[in-house]
Amino acid sequence: MLNRRYLRIKALQNIFAWHMADKKDIKGDLKTLMQSIDSVYEMYIWMLSLMVEVTEFTANDAAERANKFIKTAEDINPNMKLLHNKFSVLMQQNPEYVSAVKKYKVDWGFDPEIRKTVYNSLKASKEYADYLADPNESLESSKDIIKYIFRKIILKNQAILQVFEEKFINWQVDHEVMKGMVAKTLKNFTFEDPFKNKLTEISADWVEDSKFVQDLFVHTLQNDAKYQEMIADRTKNWESERIALMDTILMKMAICELLNFPSIPVKVTINEYLELSKDYSTPKSNSFINGILDKILGDLKKNNTIKKIGRGLIED
Repeated sequence: MLNRRYLRIKALQNIFAWHMADKKDIKGDLKTLMQSIDSVYEMYIWMLSLMVEVTEFTANDAAERANKFIKTAEDINPNMKLLHNKFSVLMQQNPEYVSAVKKYKVDWGFDPEIRKTVYNSLKASKEYADYLADPNESLESSKDIIKYIFRKIILKNQAILQVFEEKFINWQVDHEVMKGMVAKTLKNFTFEDPFKNKLTEISADWVEDSKFVQDLFVHTLQNDAKYQEMIADRTKNWESERIALMDTILMKMAICELLNFPSIPVKVTINEYLELSKDYSTPKSNSFINGILDKILGDLKKNNTIKKIGRGLIED
């Protein structure tokens, strides 16, 4: 599930791309931003689909065994328990999942070896042998083997991860969010009625969060010159080329939040961008950004420019 910090990161990445591009197109770049956020959900659906397809590969494996010239007893009478895995069956019957697979045109047929690779690794594991040996299957136990497939096979196989990385350009940033969404789905699938189970939502309140990230992106870029001037007035002793572009963008986004998001507390805004500077800028950026924003915040308070309401009330 996407949180505000993640949405700020997405806005940051796309604002940086806007500054680096020759053609400035806020409307078109906003569309790109929203597509990059949607790609996280698409990645999540592709991962769910891969796990479902691995369970279905049981039938392919049984067919291959049946065609062997010399057959073992297991080849003649294979254990098909995984094919009827309760979690997988419920997922395939889930209307949200079916709709999402259709929307994103999810089809692992482009690389059939991926399913086979996962299945063969699973088949060689003790966990799978224990799963097959248990004559009963509850929904919880069916989820346990799916968790094993996801955590211990798929996420440990570099060749499979490479496929995801090639398909999703923001894999390095987004895959942790996707992992959390899959984990939450496995936890939340508790009903044996497929219509009662819900996929993980993209955010706790996507209507509000979608407006937040779009407004943050658009207002920051529309007021780029204004915010640049505010920063320049407080950095007169600094040569402009010595100030990292990422630092400037982080400060502009922080100013944008201070001025345009009345319900977000000042301390939350400042702390969020200081934390982002630790991950996305230079080692010295945190103290530099903190100093400049402190000066800007002081002036905005003196001029009574910051308007906060509710939980966003200014804290001294």
